[in-house]
Amino acid sequence: ELKQLDAAVASYDKAIALKADYAEAYYNRGNALKELKRLDVAVASYDKAIALKADYAEAYSNRGLVLQELKQLDAAVASYDKAIALKPDFAGAYWNKSLALLLFGHFDRGWEFYEFGWGIQYGRGNKQNFVQPLWLGNNPLEGKTILLHSEQGFGDTIQFCRYAKLVADLGAQVILEVEKPLMSLLANLDGVAQLVAKGSNLPAFDYQCPLLSLPLAFKTNIKTIPTSIKYLGGEPSKIAQWQSKLGEKIKPRIGLVWSGGTTHHNDRNRSLLLSYLIQHLPTDFQYVSLQKEIRDVDQPTIQSNPNILNFANELNDFSDTAALCELMDIVISVD
Repeated sequence: ELKQLDAAVASYDKAIALKADYAEAYYNRGNALKELKRLDVAVASYDKAIALKADYAEAYSNRGLVLQELKQLDAAVASYDKAIALKPDFAGAYWNKSLALLLFGHFDRGWEFYEFGWGIQYGRGNKQNFVQPLWLGNNPLEGKTILLHSEQGFGDTIQFCRYAKLVADLGAQVILEVEKPLMSLLANLDGVAQLVAKGSNLPAFDYQCPLLSLPLAFKTNIKTIPTSIKYLGGEPSKIAQWQSKLGEKIKPRIGLVWSGGTTHHNDRNRSLLLSYLIQHLPTDFQYVSLQKEIRDVDQPTIQSNPNILNFANELNDFSDTAALCELMDIVISVD
């Protein structure tokens, strides 16, 4: 938990030396080795745990994650399947299998397992326990009202809100419920009849669907991802305000995002130090930080590099970030 991974491995090794048949120690050792990216050794550790405890579903599932990272898709899916066979209500194994299938482009099966995993854990992808039925594309929506609701992070909502128009095109009146910081960004989203902040009172509706269940409802595959339109943009008034802040453009403008949220479980694979990034940035461009939050470790770097404009304290919500993005020639993002 303290991310002292080498020390953790040493502690697990000591446990195993004291108790050679300690399956849980091999499993935990595999988890630490996975974090250390010692992937082949991690697989061997999970294999030993399974040899000692044949019904160790969690070891099979985590072994699948390592095989997936090694790009051994078939072996990873086989490992998830073994976990599911041992523990049919293992939502995490269904979830891991779905992500493996989606990652490698097997969308049809991937969305089904994604939904099934959520279903086991939250009641068919429905964490809010609505009494209204879940819509997954099987019922006509002409003349009906449907609530589309966010279920995960801001990025997922921004990605999947594009489906609102497809739902509206089926004849439905669409209510979209999202987190408050996204309200201004999504205010003019095509297809949405009413936008509601999460936690507010909801109007009446006939069906409901989490945003990330919509690709399954529309049977999305690699060729049918909705990409034909630009579905989000900056407000003209805010674009004008940010244009004034930036001043006259004399060089191409490059927007930079180099780190994500510190609390994300996979942060080590999603974030860079600004001091590392700037070593690779060519001159003759104007750089603009699009980061709302700049970590303490990056503060000295950004303060000593005035060529990177920093508006962190002025980005009040996502509509500000959207307007600033509109004024960039290109955006470079770590994730």
